Amino acid sequence: MRPTSSHLLLCLCLLLVAGWAMPARADVLLTARSINVHGVRLQTVTARIGEDAGGGLHLQLHAAQADIPAMGWRRLGLTLDGALQNERAGWIFDGSVRVTGAPGGALSNAHVNMLISELANTLQVDIQQGNAQAGVASPLDQPTHAQINLKNLPAGWLQGLLGTVWSGRPTAGRLDAVLALDLRDTGMQSTGQFTLDGVGFDTPTGTLAGQGMSGNGRFSLDTTDGPAQIDLDASLHGGELLLGPLYAKLPNHPVQLVLQASAQHGAFELSRLHVDDADALQLDGALAFDAKGELKKLKVDHFQASFPAAYQRYGQAWLSTLGLRNMSIDGELSGGLDLRADGMYSFAFNTAGLDLADEDGRVAVSGLRGGLDWAAQEDRPATTLLWRSLQFYRIPNGAAQSSWRSHAGTLSLQRPLEVPVFKGQLRVAELDWRPAAAKGQRLETSLVVTGVDMAAFSHAVGWPAFPGTLGGAIPSLRWVDDRFELQGGLSASLFGGFVDITRLSLQQPFGPSPVLNGDIHLQQLDLAAITSVFDFGNMTGRLNGSIADLRLVNWSPVAFKASLLADSGGRISQRAVNNLTTLGGGGISSGLQGMVMKLFKTFSYKRIGLDCTLRGAVCQMSGLETGDDGYTIVEGSGLPHLRVIGHQTQVDWPTLVRRLHAAIDGTAPEIR
Repeated sequence: MRPTSSHLLLCLCLLLVAGWAMPARADVLLTARSINVHGVRLQTVTARIGEDAGGGLHLQLHAAQADIPAMGWRRLGLTLDGALQNERAGWIFDGSVRVTGAPGGALSNAHVNMLISELANTLQVDIQQGNAQAGVASPLDQPTHAQINLKNLPAGWLQGLLGTVWSGRPTAGRLDAVLALDLRDTGMQSTGQFTLDGVGFDTPTGTLAGQGMSGNGRFSLDTTDGPAQIDLDASLHGGELLLGPLYAKLPNHPVQLVLQASAQHGAFELSRLHVDDADALQLDGALAFDAKGELKKLKVDHFQASFPAAYQRYGQAWLSTLGLRNMSIDGELSGGLDLRADGMYSFAFNTAGLDLADEDGRVAVSGLRGGLDWAAQEDRPATTLLWRSLQFYRIPNGAAQSSWRSHAGTLSLQRPLEVPVFKGQLRVAELDWRPAAAKGQRLETSLVVTGVDMAAFSHAVGWPAFPGTLGGAIPSLRWVDDRFELQGGLSASLFGGFVDITRLSLQQPFGPSPVLNGDIHLQQLDLAAITSVFDFGNMTGRLNGSIADLRLVNWSPVAFKASLLADSGGRISQRAVNNLTTLGGGGISSGLQGMVMKLFKTFSYKRIGLDCTLRGAVCQMSGLETGDDGYTIVEGSGLPHLRVIGHQTQVDWPTLVRRLHAAIDGTAPEIR
């Protein structure tokens, strides 16, 4: 609603009519093409005064277009209809006002009572539409000033006024307010206090928004000199509030919000932002957006967060953008940061005790103490960060203590860090992190892994219990753009042989769909140990092979070139024969009859080979040799002479996975 604009229009019109027509007793018709007074412009104005049935005066006035630019009202229709009386107190108008085109249907059909008292030098206007009420008082010799009292006003009625200050718009709720307003030649000034009930607002860019907010406070608004200046000191409760990257689910108890803001041409800057939620978050800082809604500055001079309340009310949405969803956090954290449009300039945090974990098991830390302090353009004091346990992608690490120092924009590990991992050790010899690097190389480190128990590691990641140990040196692990790149390799001592992992990279590790690339080389693995773990059927001999160009998306294979070869001979059980046959969609060569096969539990073989190239959810299958009848998977040795042929060269990947699971579970079909 525009109570001030309504009061000015009514004041102007009634003073005009009263001054011209008070002496008349017959109908008087007045017209004017345009009237401009104190920032109010009326066009195509018609006013009629005549006698009503009781002998009193009756006023009808219509303006085809009413504009008050300072209030954001433009091209509105205005109609007044009611009784006009000359009492001892002054002139009184009592009737209806109808405004067409006002936001939210403001004054579409309202009752208005107005008193013009020359003795008291006062114009008093009282307006009511439904449950909404507005009272306006203004001195006759200073019509640009008004004292306004609003009750149960729909927030949507303020759209015109807010539109003169910023691009946002109210969407719901009601408010009460007591305020003073002064219209100036170049804008307006207003101060007062207010109470909100379920108020919501949004902006075209979506960077500033609110919903269901209630509370009270004081404000001041000045649009007279350059950018609009807004000061707010409010106590809010309930609802939701979005200030750029800061999203809040406000509690039922009061939260203090203090801000000093300026707005011009769609740009919005909070030069001061203070939030005080007693049991969750205290924050002091600044925030700025350009006209397109892009973040220009987020500077938090200091924050103090108490968890889990701070996460539930303020941190959940922000951490979700980093891929950390449904976190469990307990403890306290303090610090600050300086983030600008061109990147991070500084951050610091410190905790006396913090535990956190995400529900997917990707990150978890307990007993975190100490902090980090980094700046892009100045050196910072050394800090210490330690933890009782640290988990990364379900791999738990033991207690460790690290020392850090920020110099020339790089946060560096000051001495080697040794972390216990599954009866072994991860040693970080050096680590340099450049948080300001938006692109290119952000992090570089060198790692050494020794003596990691593979059985414990396998259990942690949900694999069968592989025997052996994992070890290797990574001379360089780099974070480039949005991916981690491994230079060097990891070597695992498994099943009496070795598994080497090279060219490993991990893209968007905390995103919704991490992408892993790498190559795996197998050397002299003991088939008897492998088949005992996977329950595939007994096999003996040594296995070599590779899985080249491996690509996992969200930890599921989407591409690879796998080649497995056992060429030193050995024995294979009937069950293993059946399972290999099923994987290749083949059968037993005609030289071995089913009746004869039943007489033997194991067979000698000379070579076993199986290749699979996965592209587009289809696996291109091959083996040792390719002939007219298919490809050889098993080449037998001695008697009975065994030969397993694969006939399907293209197998749907989900089908192949189901066959493999069935084979391991012991449910693969027998060969007939």
